[in-house]
Amino acid sequence: MSLEQQVACTGAMVGIIKQMAAIDFPAYGSLYFDNVDIDSALKHSFTPGYVIGPHCGTTYWDCDAREPRYYNSAKPNRGPWFDPAAYCSALIDVGVSRLPPMDASVNEKPSFHGAVAEHIRLLNFGRDVASELIKDPRIREAAAPILLHHDLHKRNIYVLDEDPTTITSIIDWQSSSINPAFMHANDVPDFAAHISTPDEHYHSEDLPVGDNAELCNQAFIAGVRLLVPKLYATWELDDDVTRFFEYCHRTYRDGAGILRQVLMDLANRWRELALAGSCPYPLPTSEEWLAHGEEYKALEYAQELKKFVMSRLNTASDGWVPTDAWKETLENHKKLYNEFLQNMGEEELRKVWPFDTPCSVSAV
Repeated sequence: MSLEQQVACTGAMVGIIKQMAAIDFPAYGSLYFDNVDIDSALKHSFTPGYVIGPHCGTTYWDCDAREPRYYNSAKPNRGPWFDPAAYCSALIDVGVSRLPPMDASVNEKPSFHGAVAEHIRLLNFGRDVASELIKDPRIREAAAPILLHHDLHKRNIYVLDEDPTTITSIIDWQSSSINPAFMHANDVPDFAAHISTPDEHYHSEDLPVGDNAELCNQAFIAGVRLLVPKLYATWELDDDVTRFFEYCHRTYRDGAGILRQVLMDLANRWRELALAGSCPYPLPTSEEWLAHGEEYKALEYAQELKKFVMSRLNTASDGWVPTDAWKETLENHKKLYNEFLQNMGEEELRKVWPFDTPCSVSAV
């Protein structure tokens, strides 16, 4: 597409987001037909023919073999929820459900991932911090229930061949649900995002690059600011606040150091952010800062490595690639892994490699 077409397509996408955001919902959860066969206590009337029921996003369900749930300490909490405090409490419950029992036999995690007891400690503080944050009027304003597509990326958007500025359909709606707007604060479609890849040769030719990417990003931001105030309000929240909601339920997926860093940043800036009272998470001692710094440095490396590998292989964060590109991606994956092996020990690399190592993946 030409630059003009890319910007026009970005504007068309903002128009669709505007339509979705214009609907006012009385609760958080997912939209169902009113004759859905679920417990009537979990159905909240919305409009003729529809109800709001439990959240259908994978975050709340034990549906991923790579990430089992353990409900011994926190029961399933899938909504619907009628206020942002209840929604935030459920996020912490999700984080707890991801933790295996401390005596369970689980896949080995690198030391910087953190012990289960540390995850529990951080999540307990996280629950207290969430309850305080959600009292802030700015955060409550950015908590409006909003239904948006959860993955507005190029592979899910169809356009006319003869006029690529006309969006004809959007697919992959199955996990789209009603969330507080602040949960979408960092959601920018890949075609409207700043692109930064270590090697442009490996960047998808379907995405804008350089100045084109910058103009698409500016068009998206300007369009949301003008047409989608619910979503734009979340962009005015401080990054440290939105990062808390993004990571508070993901400690066992990302590593304890990520949430610890988020909590430290909030505790350090609580007054600067004009938040009421004091932060429930105590400021760390100098010794704790030092120990955390070493762990966090390793975590950051693992996160940056994942971004790099994703860009080189042109894959999604979960490793998804189109079927017709599978064999080529598999071969590129193996080559890339072997490149890193030249500078790292295999045991060390296995601990930080973001996807299955090549020897455990085969072509089909």
